[in-house]
Amino acid sequence: MQEVVGVRFKKAGKIYYFDPDNIELDKGIGAIVETSRGIEYGEIVVGPKKVANEDIISPLKKVIRKATQEDGRTVDRNKEKEAEAFKTCMQRIEKHGLPMKLVDVEYTFDGSKVIFYFTADGRVDFRELVKELAAVFRTRIELRQIGVRDEAKLMGGLGPCGRALCCVSFLGEFEPVSIKMAKEQNLSLNPAKISGICGRLMCCLKYEQDYYERVRKFMPRINSEVVTPEGKGEVISCNALTGKIRAKITNSDGTPDIVEFHLKDIKYSKYQDAISEDEIEEIDGEVASLLDD
Repeated sequence: MQEVVGVRFKKAGKIYYFDPDNIELDKGIGAIVETSRGIEYGEIVVGPKKVANEDIISPLKKVIRKATQEDGRTVDRNKEKEAEAFKTCMQRIEKHGLPMKLVDVEYTFDGSKVIFYFTADGRVDFRELVKELAAVFRTRIELRQIGVRDEAKLMGGLGPCGRALCCVSFLGEFEPVSIKMAKEQNLSLNPAKISGICGRLMCCLKYEQDYYERVRKFMPRINSEVVTPEGKGEVISCNALTGKIRAKITNSDGTPDIVEFHLKDIKYSKYQDAISEDEIEEIDGEVASLLDD
């Protein structure tokens, strides 16, 4: 077992783990650490904890020291320099007529590198731009092309729900989202309704997907036969969110009727080729617990 602390360098950014190196560190304080980009300032968001050696990605870098008030002032000065660097880079981009959109600028804590984030439709030849920027800032220059989801995370904004973007508020990493999720959640497949401001499928499609997958395993298939409190019926629709089934049944006078039942109130008839009474009881019990959560 080894003791580690989790450090985040940006709000809602990815958490990286470091060796505290016997320094007394608490959650919420600043720390100076060594990264692949150089010396960086970050906030400890996961306090000291023990983890198994096999769960650690080696080599595990060490925390250099706690951050001081002067370090905080250095971060503020870097932000001021980033604003000036943004203007300078924009002027150079316009001068060279490059087909790229500058999104953000970031100084490393020790000032050893300036990173310019941009988007573009394809490859951009920015060699001359890098030379000019290096001559102006007299430090290492990196131009990094990012995707539209990363652009939204850097720029911020409001989602269709009216709240601040999830990727800006709390999502540390982007998870894969597919159109299959929208289909399984019975959502409109209109791109305008299921896409975020980045133009990609909304990240929130992932939030309830586990629930839908678990409940749908126990949902009867469309056109299958089930036993309802009012007799046998044919399933015409299933709502995984509410746990309700709509079935077509035949009344005692021979007239058809469409009735809605709760999933835990029906019994399966031909849902599977061979399903035992014990399996039915197990399914009903798990569905009931899922819907009660």
